Amino acid sequence: MTKPLKVAIVTQFPVDPDRPVGGVEAVSVNLVRELAGYETLDIHVVTLNETITSTDSRSWWNATLHFLPRPSGSMLGVARGAGRRSILRFLDTLQPDVVHAHDTYGLMVQGYSRPRVFTVHGFIHGDTRISGSRFAVLRAQLWKVVETNGWADQPNIISISPYVRELVSSYSSARIRDIDNPVAREFFEMTWQPEPHTIFSAAVISPRKNTLRLIEACHRLHRQGQPVELRLAGPIVDTAYGERIKAYINTHGLQAIVHLLGSLPTSQVRAELCKASIFALVSLEENSPMGIEEAMAAGLPVVSSNRCGMPYMIRHGVSGYLVDPDDADDIANALRRLLSCQQTRDGMGAVGRRIAEDRFHPAVVAARTAEFYRELV
Repeated sequence: MTKPLKVAIVTQFPVDPDRPVGGVEAVSVNLVRELAGYETLDIHVVTLNETITSTDSRSWWNATLHFLPRPSGSMLGVARGAGRRSILRFLDTLQPDVVHAHDTYGLMVQGYSRPRVFTVHGFIHGDTRISGSRFAVLRAQLWKVVETNGWADQPNIISISPYVRELVSSYSSARIRDIDNPVAREFFEMTWQPEPHTIFSAAVISPRKNTLRLIEACHRLHRQGQPVELRLAGPIVDTAYGERIKAYINTHGLQAIVHLLGSLPTSQVRAELCKASIFALVSLEENSPMGIEEAMAAGLPVVSSNRCGMPYMIRHGVSGYLVDPDDADDIANALRRLLSCQQTRDGMGAVGRRIAEDRFHPAVVAARTAEFYRELV
């Protein structure tokens, strides 16, 4: 029998796989779980974690998870300094056949000699530029230099969206393979039982996710007499922005229609999707958000932004609506069209589900990924 291919997936990974925080962790959980079922692969996850003090290895779904202590410091400092050294030392011991790095972990494996592939999940320089944080423009320029240099070093890249390919190919001569993010099987197995007028959104609450504009759009619908309930799942990662949102809700008396649910486990996100009529995400910057993929798999129509990677996911007027994220009236109009017609919601949701089955089903994504691994060795 041929020896299984040893794969080190170097990425952000939660201690509790049922409670991933952010898209990268969710993607990593879904991909590892699916690839772990391949008898031809020996899957190892290597990740940094700030809650542990010594290396902790454990089994999960026939994969081995290795949690390494995260050094203190900024994201960039860890990725280019002590964190990188820790990851490389561990990989030298593990001796994988293939290294698959995700997000900022791609910076940590730059120059690594074994076959490697890098999945680009987001553009930190773009996120930083619109974050509203101190010295955002200067920090964005620094991150752009770091990121583009990192792409140039990578011999193999997985692009999760044509939007990613367009930007990365300008800076890298890597072999680029187009493979979408995987959605957990359970999202495809749900029975949709929507409650009237319910809009659901799953994303961290931050300026980049544009949460306040979505609330403003629902406020407009409420003032116009349209029944509506907005349910927001996700932690507040920008304290000042979170306070602005709470102040807006209190000032306009929206406590009965806007619900901040906080961080939810995956099982509870599925429960929210089951009873929602619409999924909405009007971010200012996204590549291929997991929330949209999960909603499509569940059969929900989607209202999302008409920029970045989102137009490559939503077929405007067919599986949902693309809107101007800076225009609350445009967002409100799209939501109203869907809330007022169940036939439109059902039809768009069905189209979105078919797209999700072709592109986002974990079996499809895992097969394409495993094939790429074999090509690399």
